[in-house]
Amino acid sequence: MLEREEIRIDYTLLFILLCLFMVSLFAVYSGSGQYQTEDPFYFVKRQAIWYIIGIAVMVAVASFDFELLEKWATPLYAIGLGLLILVHFFGTFKNGSKRWINLGMFEIQPSEFMKVFLILFVAVLLNKIGKRQLSMMESIPITIKICGVTAIPFYLILVQPDLGSALVIASIAFTLIIVSGISYKIIALFCSGFLGLIAFLIYFHNNYFDLFIKLIKPHQLERVYGWLNPYDYASSYGYQLIQAMMGIGSGQLNGAGFNNGRQVQSGRIPEAHTDFIFAVIGEEFGFIGSSILISLYFILIYRMIVIALNTHNLFGIYICSGVIGLFAFQVFQNIAMTIGLMPVTGLALPLVSYGGSALLTNMIAIGLLLSVNIRSKRFMFSNE
Repeated sequence: MLEREEIRIDYTLLFILLCLFMVSLFAVYSGSGQYQTEDPFYFVKRQAIWYIIGIAVMVAVASFDFELLEKWATPLYAIGLGLLILVHFFGTFKNGSKRWINLGMFEIQPSEFMKVFLILFVAVLLNKIGKRQLSMMESIPITIKICGVTAIPFYLILVQPDLGSALVIASIAFTLIIVSGISYKIIALFCSGFLGLIAFLIYFHNNYFDLFIKLIKPHQLERVYGWLNPYDYASSYGYQLIQAMMGIGSGQLNGAGFNNGRQVQSGRIPEAHTDFIFAVIGEEFGFIGSSILISLYFILIYRMIVIALNTHNLFGIYICSGVIGLFAFQVFQNIAMTIGLMPVTGLALPLVSYGGSALLTNMIAIGLLLSVNIRSKRFMFSNE
């Protein structure tokens, strides 16, 4: 029989969220020092307001039955595409990109919300094939559909340009394909095709450079140069990465102390309160502080995996998997680009970097995950 209904709340996940909130306030305050003029708490107060709004939205989403979103997935996906098209024509241009829509009192970044809309839409597509393992031939139509619905927002985001968010879109789709019943041969083809594309681009770059620069935009190529040979481009492409690595390296074991990071406080690390906020933590709190932050993310993603494993609803499993892919890739990419393991992209550190749209998107994603957890029913059989 069905066990008595009870609200299942993952308090560990909420505690981790609270810890990341505190880390965010300290790091944003310290990292935004180079931009502060009259009000030293300007960015901190705005981040706290966005967190309060985000928590309210998270609770609202968690209170909503996620199964009802199957009917809303297509309209939400269409709205997301519409907003991305609006950005292309009417977006606000700053820092070399057109990613935002100005709404007067604040700006929104549609590419952030598109991440959640894509999770829902692809989850609906995969939910229709059920739990069975598909053959390679059966996998082709659904794979083409997923690639198609992913390619459109991927392209619209890439041309803004926003390589980081475009890669997140791709990682969400790939994560959902991996956990679905799609044939492993298709997945192997994806991996082989990706490696083949990288090899082709390297060959094309080395042998047909004049044609290559017509395919790859200069700023994208500069980021790769700055990543592979940062010290050869120390005054240009590699400047940001070198300063970030110097800051993190100088932090050593214990760090320089809160608000005492030389690289951060001198303004040598651009966007220290947003994209490069991990450099703030590495320099001012050292290896210990960085390890604690990474451990918090590991526990956060572990709890997400636990929720997915305890869910018996297939649509809910796909939602959880998409959210896991969203967070895992963003955390990896942001930290990796700060220490030179990946090229620099404009990607925020989830729940820590300053920014309203990114924070709100992450809160919505967590709200979806909590909704799945709350409505995951446990069945118990007895002799009664």
